[in-house]
Amino acid sequence: MKTRFTRWLPAIAQTDFRQYAQTKIEQADLGRRLERAKALQADLRGLTQYQIRRLDLGRLVEGNRRKVVLTVAGVAAVGGLAAGPALASGDSTSPNVNPAAAAQLRQAVVAEKTDVKPLVGQPTPDAAGQVQAAAPKTGDSPVRKVAEKPADKPSLGELIPYGTQGQQVSTPLSADQWDNARAIVQTAKREGVGERGAVIGVATSLQESKLENLGHLGASNDHDSLGLFQQRPSSGWGTPAQVTDPDYAASAFFNGLKRVNGWQNMPLTEAAQTVQVSAFPFAYAQWENQAAHIVQDLWSNK
Repeated sequence: MKTRFTRWLPAIAQTDFRQYAQTKIEQADLGRRLERAKALQADLRGLTQYQIRRLDLGRLVEGNRRKVVLTVAGVAAVGGLAAGPALASGDSTSPNVNPAAAAQLRQAVVAEKTDVKPLVGQPTPDAAGQVQAAAPKTGDSPVRKVAEKPADKPSLGELIPYGTQGQQVSTPLSADQWDNARAIVQTAKREGVGERGAVIGVATSLQESKLENLGHLGASNDHDSLGLFQQRPSSGWGTPAQVTDPDYAASAFFNGLKRVNGWQNMPLTEAAQTVQVSAFPFAYAQWENQAAHIVQDLWSNK
């Protein structure tokens, strides 16, 4: 008996009982923390989506001047968050609600609701705190209203689908020249050639006459060419009175354009030259940019 006992003495002498005791204490403390974590998890599972929305935690996080960081320690400090409706209604007497935490949350929610930044384009209060303009109607996005182009106004990408060719030029327009451009655009609508056809028509007239309804220029006149498109009566375009009428001249040009197979997919100068048969076939291209801006300004006008 003594022999069996004494052979364990060396092992007992080498044992560090203080380390053993410390390990047991740490295990007990870890167990208590685990129990608290399980209790907190059970409380959080009790939260419903409705209660989370009522707490409006998203608005607290999104505040520009209040950056609320909800850490695990912060959630633990709040405690019984299962009583979401009680917090929203101001009832801090519920046994699951920490009164101090409930008061802080209510104050943050109220402050956030009274400090909402306006959307882009929405009226803002002036120095006296009064609203400068009425709030937008329901379903009317102010952001979308700013970004949208006016109704029926074509974009430059639609008017110049293949890009311009060569160096572009422009000329200032008088009131009469604008009226002539308007007549061309309106005729393009009636003839069904669309915005692109209108650009071709305006660019052609810019090259031929600078959008001026020219009569006979005497010795400097090019044969018997007349009007906005310098159409020749001797070539069958019409009588002198007809080709100097802006509506007739534009209609005659667009009827010729519609007989050109695939004109919609041609470069502007090629489509115009096919109709006009000019001695300068590439001269029309230089006016495409100005013609597109003119059509863009006039297309939506009724």
